[in-house]
Amino acid sequence: MPLHPLFVPLSDLKLTPSARLKRWWGRLSPHRQDRFAVLAPLAAVVLFLAAILSAFAYLRYEEISREREAINRDVEYTQQRLRLRLLEQQEQLMRFAREVSSREVSHKDFVTRAEALANLYPELQSLTWIDENRKVRASYNTARLRKEFQQSSGALIETKDTLSNYQLVRELLLPIYSTPRAETDMAAVLQMHLPLLEKATFKGDLLAEYSVDAMFRYGVPSEITSKYAVSFHDADGKLLAGTTVSESKLKRHLLPWASPINTYEMPVSPVGNGMTIRGLAYRTSLGVIGSGLFWLVMVLSGITAWLLLANWGHTRRRIQAQDALMQEAAFRRAMENSMLTGMRTLDMQGRITYVNNAFCRMTGWSESELVGTTAPFPYWPDEDFDMLQTRLNDELAGKIPPGGIQFRVKRRDDSLIDARLYVSPLIDAFGQQTGWMTSMTDITEPNRIRDQLAASHERFTTVLEALDASISVAPLGSDELLFANKLYRLWFGTQAAGHLQLVEEAGVPAPVASDDTRDTVDAYAGLPTDQLSDKEAESSEIYLGSLGRWLEVRTRYLSWVDGRLAQMVIATDITARRVAEEQSEIQAQRAEASSRLITMGEMASSVAHELNQPLTAINNYCNGMVSRIKANQITQEELLGALEKTGRQAHRAGQIIQRIRAFVKRSEPNRTVANVATMVAEAVELAEIELRRRNVKLTQFVAPSLPNLLVDPILIEQVLLNLLKNAAESVDSAQRPSSQRIVKLRVAPTRVDDKPVIEFMVTDSGGGISPEVMARLYEAFYSTKAEGMGIGLSLCRSIVESHMGRMKTENTYNAEVITGCCFTFWIPIAEPLPATPIKRSEQHTLQVSP
Repeated sequence: MPLHPLFVPLSDLKLTPSARLKRWWGRLSPHRQDRFAVLAPLAAVVLFLAAILSAFAYLRYEEISREREAINRDVEYTQQRLRLRLLEQQEQLMRFAREVSSREVSHKDFVTRAEALANLYPELQSLTWIDENRKVRASYNTARLRKEFQQSSGALIETKDTLSNYQLVRELLLPIYSTPRAETDMAAVLQMHLPLLEKATFKGDLLAEYSVDAMFRYGVPSEITSKYAVSFHDADGKLLAGTTVSESKLKRHLLPWASPINTYEMPVSPVGNGMTIRGLAYRTSLGVIGSGLFWLVMVLSGITAWLLLANWGHTRRRIQAQDALMQEAAFRRAMENSMLTGMRTLDMQGRITYVNNAFCRMTGWSESELVGTTAPFPYWPDEDFDMLQTRLNDELAGKIPPGGIQFRVKRRDDSLIDARLYVSPLIDAFGQQTGWMTSMTDITEPNRIRDQLAASHERFTTVLEALDASISVAPLGSDELLFANKLYRLWFGTQAAGHLQLVEEAGVPAPVASDDTRDTVDAYAGLPTDQLSDKEAESSEIYLGSLGRWLEVRTRYLSWVDGRLAQMVIATDITARRVAEEQSEIQAQRAEASSRLITMGEMASSVAHELNQPLTAINNYCNGMVSRIKANQITQEELLGALEKTGRQAHRAGQIIQRIRAFVKRSEPNRTVANVATMVAEAVELAEIELRRRNVKLTQFVAPSLPNLLVDPILIEQVLLNLLKNAAESVDSAQRPSSQRIVKLRVAPTRVDDKPVIEFMVTDSGGGISPEVMARLYEAFYSTKAEGMGIGLSLCRSIVESHMGRMKTENTYNAEVITGCCFTFWIPIAEPLPATPIKRSEQHTLQVSP
């Protein structure tokens, strides 16, 4: 651990002070010696300057203190003189007031006595005798008093200050002084109020007014005004009389190098705090600060300190430059040693003069083993001597291409690596070429990765060529085809026309080329190509007449390897699937029609019974009318009434046949905006035939103002009819009593997955459904009925799901006893869709034989 520079070992204590100092100095580093050599004189100059400033500060403090004591003493002396003069005048006036209150002075005598007092005391401007009614009995005014302030006999005092002081002296019965105020347009006046008493009874007021300016001229000694700026001030600090220093001079005197202002202020007795006297000392000499010797010492000390600081700064810059040079050399050496690229220097004869650590690590040979060697070098493989010698000759001749050369390097352990060598001339500080600088990079791993990538690309291309889908990639705004697999080339050839045709048929906007042919940026520059791979592909089905095939086309945008925005199109042949879908749709329509016929066949007896009632009524009406006409016992009105009833029964029978015919009629699916209440009413009218035959009661609730649905009304009626018929059969097979033979139908709006739907619910009071039957309830061709085909509920669910709805079944319970079954399905409320033009792909139809 290094010792502190001021540390003194115990053995050095036996030496003389000079010897200890020399030894201590010898132990210091040159850097510290330079620092002490510069800072010691600077510290001496700073100490000298501090001593001079301290002496000056002490002298100035003493001078200011003496001056402050003198002004305090003189201001107090002046205040005492003013006090004695005012008390003397107050005593004279009080004696005069007693004579006035004892009625010993007439009006004429009052004026005479007042004039004598004014001549005796020049600061006295007026004397006024005011009786107990505030009227002026007598008044004397000097010529110095302005006419607007003179009091006339018989007038009432109305001045605010005079009136308030009059009231105060009347209450206190003691002499009082007013508070003078500094006014801009008039001289300041001091009032003294003396009570006029007769046997302790207030008889009036003797008002004496003094000129403050005259009080200053006659009350302040001239020897005081010659040394100080003496002034009178009111309670607010405003000037009443006297002289003072201006505000600008006060601010200038507050500067650091100026003399401070000594001032002293105290109230004038017996007036009180309403008027103060202030003394301000004049500056008649420059003092110590104006001494030329002081400023000479200050300037010389400053110059010396500046020179020492400049010398210290120059020394520090020189030392910093040396340190920076050493650090730069160390940094460059560390940078060369930490480089991953091998560096080698050859002289003009081909001898190695320098290698870095990376070159040594790369070849396995040390620096001492490589520096100074000539060709063949130890890292050359034996079988490549001739080739490497030729390349070395080209290197010394400056014929190496800028892209470098690739060769093999033999390591010390005889292992081989691939390397790339770059060559550049080595130019010294004088612009002369002294050799060749070569850099070598190990490319063994990049070569291995490149071979793997080539093999991977070959495998990937093989997979794409074997796909049964057409794949093509083309840049936006260009007719160039970037990639096409085998199936694309088989269908469309090697041009981009097929790609553009697929994009156009799929409804994707065609790319637009840039108008500026000189601009190398495509028309879609600026799009976020780094996020295009995360977007889902657009898919559509089209029919190409040129191929006679149905194709499923998927497109997506991607960023090509060169950064351009490109579009990939994948076309899959779906002709067989479309044929199967068309055939499946035809079979489903046939199954729906068959289901309706089967339902009507099952309801044949009920329909016959339903039609028998109106036909029997028609027969009875006709037989009755024939008999009465033959007997000539019928009037025209009765005949018309019987004919109208016969017509209504015939119309009723016709409506029943029309509904059955419309229900069982085979027609193409036709989705329209249908009214829910109308569909429910049509289905219920058909279902009530079966319900009445089985003696089952139907209760229904259809919510008012239901929105319309975009459905096929016949298919929805078929679902409702099947559910109601099954419910009636379940109630009948359970052999419930008449009061419990009930089927409930409820239609109301609700929400499923936060979407508005119309819910249809059919609940019966039958025996319910067993778990094993519930598991296979919607399975096609599965039925629990002996004569059933098992397609009713399967078709119902298919119809509901084709309308984007759902269907569910659950038993109803009373405690643990099954009391029936509930079938529920819901259809989403359709939102109005905007009219869209039919795509060209939708105009083609596939002809399939029924």
